[in-house]
Amino acid sequence: MTHTPRDTSHIQPRDRAEILAQALPYIRKYHGKTMVIKYGGNAMTDPELQAAFAEDVVLLKLVGINPVVVHGGGPQIEGLLKRLGKQGQFIQGMRVTDAETMEVVEWVLAGEVQQDIVGLINRAGGKAVGLTGRDGAMIHARKLRMVDQADPTKEHDVGQVGDIVGIDPSVVKALQEDQFIPVVSPIGFGEQNESYNINADVVAAKLATVLQAEKLLMLTNIPGVLDKQGQLLPTLTMRQIDELMADGTISGGMIPKLAGAIDAARSGVNAVHIIDGRVPHAMLLEILSDQAFGTMIRSH
Repeated sequence: MTHTPRDTSHIQPRDRAEILAQALPYIRKYHGKTMVIKYGGNAMTDPELQAAFAEDVVLLKLVGINPVVVHGGGPQIEGLLKRLGKQGQFIQGMRVTDAETMEVVEWVLAGEVQQDIVGLINRAGGKAVGLTGRDGAMIHARKLRMVDQADPTKEHDVGQVGDIVGIDPSVVKALQEDQFIPVVSPIGFGEQNESYNINADVVAAKLATVLQAEKLLMLTNIPGVLDKQGQLLPTLTMRQIDELMADGTISGGMIPKLAGAIDAARSGVNAVHIIDGRVPHAMLLEILSDQAFGTMIRSH
């Protein structure tokens, strides 16, 4: 895939200067700070959005902000499982992962998907390095005990799906200091060196916490968190999230996303944003302007 820069000749020089001047307070405010970005959805599969995402990540690094990318790969895993004649199964938004599925998960996430993202960022002028949770003994995990939402006495066996025991971020920090952009696949390791598939939203949230990130940004395929009427909720408190989960407004894949966001916000990450990854440069607009492209989670 070749990417040609977009034609911006219609933007007047005065407007360009104004745009840059408006970004300056944000660049100053976030200089030297870490931003963890969960990359997923359309932004990962649409070529124009892929290029815009890579440009945004490189620009953030060049102005002195430290982006760390955590990626998913659900559609790609699903595609390969289908080609192998294996039907994916989900319980409460989590993929059931037997040994064969785990092999596919590792092959897709740590191979194809990760290297695509590394390539995109490098082509945009950055220096990206791919990591899994095994690298630098980063993500120590154990088997996830999934309690049934309706009946707390019941547990579901979801196979080699992991729960994070701890994250050692030293390898990420070392890369950041050398001006690299870490790209993390959400795979952890257990006591017996077994591999675990971990929800990418959960990894992003925990990594943001241990890195004491300024922001956690989660790119999605929706405008943000929506109410029962389908209207965007620009800000959410913990109590509102609890209410929305209780009445079923929030369900499926949004559950681990928001559980991770709450965790991060409670643990000192200054802001968590769930943003619309279908909008080109939404991430840059969210960070370097007062435009909002999604839902911000507040800790109180």
